[in-house]
Amino acid sequence: MERISYPVITPSAARGCLEAVFWKPAIAWRIHRISVLNPVHWMPIRRNEVSRRQIAPSESIISDGGRAPSQFADEDRAQRNTIALRDVAYEIEASFEMTKRAGPGEKPQKFVEMFSRRLEKGQHFHQPYLGCRECIADVEPAEADCEPIAEDRDLGLMLYDIDFSRPARRPLFYHAVMKQGVIEVPSMSQVRSQVARNKEVSR
Repeated sequence: MERISYPVITPSAARGCLEAVFWKPAIAWRIHRISVLNPVHWMPIRRNEVSRRQIAPSESIISDGGRAPSQFADEDRAQRNTIALRDVAYEIEASFEMTKRAGPGEKPQKFVEMFSRRLEKGQHFHQPYLGCRECIADVEPAEADCEPIAEDRDLGLMLYDIDFSRPARRPLFYHAVMKQGVIEVPSMSQVRSQVARNKEVSR
């Protein structure tokens, strides 16, 4: 089975890059706009994967202090082709909202300053990546002369994010359109509303 990347970064991957630089339970990042700075180019790569998921140890084993069963992936190892993006560059416009887990004395300006310092110094909690951990990313302050590509493209349905508000996590998709290299990203509530309307129409 050949895997193919989306033609541009997804909002969830962009959010993940920002969270790699700075994240606290008190804030939730929101992506507003993605500017595509380099033309879209592809490259084929071959990745080593496993054919099945790792089985988590049962609660009884963990509670009794037992050891998880050994698992070896030699027989399940497989090589799969991937068509991935190359030479990508984006400008991400985002903000964050204070969550219910914010303390009474925590102010947005404090987190803005903390994020800005970490961004300037190139600090991050873990290596930022684009979708797959093999596709590492550098997250830096945007340059003043950044110009998006002069291209219009209907990107079709793309992954927006994972909806954690329901008991069962589910992926949310949105219709992405690039105009002169810029993608306007809707809010989570707008995407949920559109999904609900689509369900009503399909009935």
